[in-house]
Amino acid sequence: MPLRYFLSIVFLLLLQLPGLAQSTGVLSGTIRDRATQQLLPGVTVALEGTSLGTASDEQGRFRLADIPTGSYNVRVSFVGYEPLLRANVVITSGNANIVSLQLAPAAQALGEVQVTASRAIRVATAETPLSVQRLNVEEIKSNPGGNFDISKVVQVLPGVGGGGTGGTAGFRNDIIIRGGAPNENVYYLDGIEVPVINHFQTQGSAGGPAGMLNVSFIEDVTLSTSAFEARYDNTLSSVLQFRQRDGNPDRIQGNVRLSGTEVAGTLEGPLAKNTTFLASVRRSYLQVLFKLIDLPIRPDYWDSQFKITTKLGPKTTLTALGLGALDHFEVAVPRKSTPENTYTIRNTPTIDQWNYTVGVSLRQLLERGYLNLALSRTQLSNQADFFEGGTAFQGDESRRVFQTRSGEVENKLRLDINRSLGKWQYAYGAVGQLISYDNRYFNRLRQAVLNPDGSVQQPAVNVRFQSDLQFARFGAFAQVTRPFLTDDRLTVSAGLRADGNSFTEGGANLLRTLSPRMSASYALASRWNLNASIGRYYKIPPSTLLGFRDNAGQFVNKPNRYIGSTHYVAGLEFLPSASRRFTVEAFWKQYDHYPVNTRDGISLANLGGDFVALGNEAVTSTGRGRAFGGEFFFQQKLTRNLFAVTSYTLFRSEFTGLDGRYKPSAWDTRHLASVLLGRKFGRGWELGAKYRLAGGAPYTPFDDAASQQNYLTIGQGVLDYGRLNTLRLGTFQQLDLRLDKKINLRRLTFDLYVDVQNVLALKSPAAPSYTFQRTPDNADFVSTDGQPLRPDGSNAIPFLLDNNSGTVLPTIGFIVEF
Repeated sequence: MPLRYFLSIVFLLLLQLPGLAQSTGVLSGTIRDRATQQLLPGVTVALEGTSLGTASDEQGRFRLADIPTGSYNVRVSFVGYEPLLRANVVITSGNANIVSLQLAPAAQALGEVQVTASRAIRVATAETPLSVQRLNVEEIKSNPGGNFDISKVVQVLPGVGGGGTGGTAGFRNDIIIRGGAPNENVYYLDGIEVPVINHFQTQGSAGGPAGMLNVSFIEDVTLSTSAFEARYDNTLSSVLQFRQRDGNPDRIQGNVRLSGTEVAGTLEGPLAKNTTFLASVRRSYLQVLFKLIDLPIRPDYWDSQFKITTKLGPKTTLTALGLGALDHFEVAVPRKSTPENTYTIRNTPTIDQWNYTVGVSLRQLLERGYLNLALSRTQLSNQADFFEGGTAFQGDESRRVFQTRSGEVENKLRLDINRSLGKWQYAYGAVGQLISYDNRYFNRLRQAVLNPDGSVQQPAVNVRFQSDLQFARFGAFAQVTRPFLTDDRLTVSAGLRADGNSFTEGGANLLRTLSPRMSASYALASRWNLNASIGRYYKIPPSTLLGFRDNAGQFVNKPNRYIGSTHYVAGLEFLPSASRRFTVEAFWKQYDHYPVNTRDGISLANLGGDFVALGNEAVTSTGRGRAFGGEFFFQQKLTRNLFAVTSYTLFRSEFTGLDGRYKPSAWDTRHLASVLLGRKFGRGWELGAKYRLAGGAPYTPFDDAASQQNYLTIGQGVLDYGRLNTLRLGTFQQLDLRLDKKINLRRLTFDLYVDVQNVLALKSPAAPSYTFQRTPDNADFVSTDGQPLRPDGSNAIPFLLDNNSGTVLPTIGFIVEF
């Protein structure tokens, strides 16, 4: 059915829904001091444009009932604290909206608090005064094309490029920050590190085509692309923090979400007097949708998530959380396919993965501060199989081309103490980890070539190894912050961190990873802030690299160093009103000790990564890199029923191999732009639009002669690394639209929506694939002389497959809140 007819039918059906009397809902939550986490009584909470308001009680709790359903901006104010604006808070009759609000102590004198009202939208902290953005839950839920996927939603923020390498921006969730690799980021869920946040992730990295986190749990998402606090380890490009809300303490409530891509159920409520819970299960139907619209990929997954919060006493809170997934990925030949495309699709690995993270955290309030203690465990399993001819020959070991059976376990204990003394704020802590990694790997590089008499002309070439690795990681940090000058116009924060491990050579020497950092923010005026930061950061190479063994069974990557990066960032922030924010920043990132493979002498940043694992090869820590550029960001929170986010980043990303020459990285798209617009209409209607643009990604052309000679033995073309990343794909562009209609009944809310990705059917550029021309019945290759192909392919007809595609992905769904 053409897309325009599909949308017309849905729109007419929605128009037939009867008008309903206005219902009411509930807003409740807690208010804390951001610096000390103490609950704040007497804080004023008001809904803009109404006379509705209340104040927090002695326990810092507030509750507003009988609110007419709709979207509101919530203003929070208290003497001695900066005002807070929580925009686009949606009140429905089905679920109470539970929020957790934190106020920052005012930087100005008490008499100037009124002047600082325009700073209510500011998300920066004293420790991270720049390169930080935040999205609230409604901006995530209503994001067009996001399909409730937080990893996709984050791609509208400045400096964030989506997708993997070779033109996969249309369907991958690899988060690429300011030209850095996807594995340079760390992810925290309520203060507990979660290494895997995507389904079908690339081991050693974190990207994948679908996110795991349930948006129904999330209160807001904060992205820091530089000026990281010293408490965060193993990051080079960004810290992404997901803050989950607590369950409803008053009653059981939940929601069910159903669409053409998934079904999800969420339940929450009180377990005991001081205990609440959140729990969810989700099942994907992407494989059904992709089959219906004739896409070759067949992703299939389950995931589940939970959070339990217990207040053990007035000053002690215990939180337990968990996240897990089961993934299966394979491909199928679409109905419309050429013989060459069919042959290539059949020669694609089948991937099975599972992973989970569970953790508990204890927060203890102290005098003028608080203590956090967190214990977590992450385990993942990654299995991939590739048989010549496709899954139809699975189990026939004579046709096996590739196999991997690998797994990782991380057990992590983290302690941090945060205190304040007068104008001084300081924090310190330590972290310890136990890492286990194992891998069983096989790759057939070349089949045996036989003579006419059956004797071996060229022997088969296989790579086979088995590895296991156990080691410890450890680190410590300290951070101090203080305002200076009249009216505290200047705030300076400095931190120091060091990390080590028990495996790499010299890895236990903490002096090798001393990482100082400093940031400063100067209030030029009540609406203008000048910010700057400089910092040194380190990341240990992934276990997939450290655990690699050569044919002699030796850990050849043991001498590798921590990857280092130094950031220099300066920016200007303008806050014209309480709902608008502009930022302009310039950045320079300088890398050292970057992994370079010994086989080709090429930096892993220039190669990118496949979708199975990053690593499994010998590397040296001899590469250097640099990424630099500037970015612009504008955000308008909900004002007159309109909200918007706009960003543009211009950058370059280059790395060196053994030859010492800088060449474009696999993520050097040069241009990143995005626009997100949302408009709320009356009677529960909402329309959203999102546009993304990325410059052409670099790629390496094929070596024609070597590809033709070796294709029959390795099953793919041979890249010409003498022309590494000298070609570029076309520009990636995508426009997504979303239409929502909310219907509020008594204690029930229905949200019906239509979400259309790539509504203009624009092509998503991708690197071509090398193959030989095949007969129309796909039974054999075509030759130039009508004879069977020679082992060296000299009588074959080379063929480049165009992998550009432009598929429209429409989804109809509904959410029921109860």
